[in-house]
Amino acid sequence: MLKIAIVGATGIVGQQAIVSLLNHPWFKITKLAASERSAGKSYREALKDSNGSSRWWCTEELPDEIAALPVEDAANFDPTSVDIIFSTIDASAAKVLEPKYALTTPVISTASAFRYESDTPILVGGINMEQAQLLASQQQNRGWKGFIAPKSNCTIAGLVVSLKPILDKFGVKQVVMTSLQAMSGAGRTPGLSAMDMMENVVPYISGEEPKVETEPQKILGTLAGESIQPATFPISATCTRVPVLDGHLVCAFVQTEKPCSPETVKEAMVNFGKDFSALGLPSSPLHLIEVTDDPFRPQPRLDRERGGGMTVTVGRIRKDPIYENGIKYVCLAHNTKLGAAKGALQTAEYLVKYYLKWL
Repeated sequence: MLKIAIVGATGIVGQQAIVSLLNHPWFKITKLAASERSAGKSYREALKDSNGSSRWWCTEELPDEIAALPVEDAANFDPTSVDIIFSTIDASAAKVLEPKYALTTPVISTASAFRYESDTPILVGGINMEQAQLLASQQQNRGWKGFIAPKSNCTIAGLVVSLKPILDKFGVKQVVMTSLQAMSGAGRTPGLSAMDMMENVVPYISGEEPKVETEPQKILGTLAGESIQPATFPISATCTRVPVLDGHLVCAFVQTEKPCSPETVKEAMVNFGKDFSALGLPSSPLHLIEVTDDPFRPQPRLDRERGGGMTVTVGRIRKDPIYENGIKYVCLAHNTKLGAAKGALQTAEYLVKYYLKWL
């Protein structure tokens, strides 16, 4: 069993990482780290707020063996004490700490700190795994024995998975999208108040739209030597926050380069990702995409847990009346599973088996 540390363990994504790793056949959680204020406490104590109530957010019960683990100070954590580090800290802390860890140890990150570095791929399961080869350049360029492999922005997890079969079969000329994002995407700090979100929609998420308009092109680009040639299609994004707990819904309008129909797009999506699913990674779903013909689906409450929260659900595939070669649809992805913790675990599984070749 490979030894795993979770840094940022008290946050929402850190908690989801713990749940995702429980009873994993390859990995075992041996270390937890967080901010200085949590250091020195047991994990159970570190989760308590000022009133003494637990901030354990997941519906799954916190196992006693995890609750009893001591929480270490992330700033002083020894990366050589584990085989792999899952970093779920915010971008500002990640910019400082992740390179220190990567000197010796692979880091799988949910932060944005290194996503836009030229020698750093943004890996999404089944979409661009060939870009993992770029990690060798990263290690050589920076003198690291480990590496940093960041996950994508959680908003685009469903978008890039649904776009990939369209891009491969028909080409993509441009994309317009609107997101309806769950409250868990805001995290606990600063988070969102009930008064902000009850009976309300917030039509702006700070810093979100620039990420959504640039990351997919890198993810869906092609590996060219020691760099990635981004996909050339532009994206116009509007990102909103809605009163849903988990599950980011995206309404996508896609203009393709070749003619397509709702039927051929559905066929491309249904058949997509079989080779990747056949790899048998423990966290991978049987289907990367499931398409529903129900005009009232997908819905977060009904569909976010498909494939253990790792399947993208697509519905309402229609011809667009404005774009030439236009198609429109709705897709749903679980933002803290596929879009964060469990997606990071899937990346780790792939890299351990096919890049590091430790298994």
